[in-house]
Formats: sequence, structure tokens, C-alpha cells
Amino acid sequence: QAEEPILNKIAYSFMALVAALLLYAATKPDTFHVQRSISIQAPPEKIFAILNDFHQSASCSPYEKKDPAMKRVFSGPENGKGAIYQFDGNKEVGKGRLTITDTTPSSKVVIALDMLEPFEAQSVVEYTLAATGPSTDVTWAIHGDQPYLGKVMSLFIDCDKMIGKDFEVGLANLKAVSETNLKASTKT
Repeated sequence: QAEEPILNKIAYSFMALVAALLLYAATKPDTFHVQRSISIQAPPEKIFAILNDFHQSASCSPYEKKDPAMKRVFSGPENGKGAIYQFDGNKEVGKGRLTITDTTPSSKVVIALDMLEPFEAQSVVEYTLAATGPSTDVTWAIHGDQPYLGKVMSLFIDCDKMIGKDFEVGLANLKAVSETNLKASTKT
């Protein structure tokens, strides 16, 4: 019977810890923002053409390599505002839909991301391009609301590091494709 008070203390301590974590999660920001940038030796027009066309930008996506068997459906216009890319992949990729909602030629592409799996979420993805002499600075950002469950998850998973790594890979792929295509087009 002496064990009961000890077990009760352990149980109360555990419940207090969980309550403290849940309260702390409530203090986290209501929104999230992740971004990465890279300098690419290519004109913004060349890079914009890739980002503004899901058929081309898919070749740069880090998620395509995470699931080469992913199901893809393109609809709407061939490129630009209204173009849609639906995907259904493995657990690393998930299931969702990308829709280009706005473009500013050679400087910005804005995309609505509607995730369906592994959880439902809506975010905004933005590619911003700025010419700097012979190169272009490209920034890939994502932002959106962070519901309470997302706040709790952020206590255990660093989304900036996780998503940021994917963005870094994707930007490196974009750099390779943009610079290779540029070199190939200048040789002809």
C-alpha cells in the first residue's frame, strides 16, 4: 500500500507535465513562415518561366524525388494563374493540390497549397525573384495559419528545419536546371 502514494505522485507529476506542455503550446504563434534563398546565374525571365509552369517546376521539386511513383494530375491553363497540379504520394509527400493564384512576370509566383493528407492544411507558397546583375536572387517561402495541433507538433518537430531542408534541395535543383538550360541555350 505504500506504493500507491508514490504511483499517485508519479501520475500527478506526469499529468502536470502534459498540462504544462499543452499550455506552453498555446503560447506559440498563430502563423508559421519558412523561407530559403539562393543566387542563380540566370536571368529572372528564365527562372520565372520554370516556376510559372508546373510541368517544368516539377523537375526541380524535392518531393518528386521522395516519391517517383507519385500520381500527378495537371489541369487548368498550361501555366500561369489558374494552373493546377494535384499530387498523391507516399507518406513523405502526402496528398494535395497546388494552384497558381497570382504571378508578376519575372518577379513573383504565388501558389495556394491545399494539403489533404497526412493532415488538412492550407498555406501560401511564394517564389520571389530579384535580378542582381548577371544573377537572380530567388526566395522560396511558405506561410499560413498554425492551428493548435500544429503548435503542439512544433514542440517536438522543427518545421523550419524540416521544410527548410526540402526548400534548400529544391532551390539547388532549380539552380542546376536554370544554369544548365542557360548554358545550353547560349551554345546554340
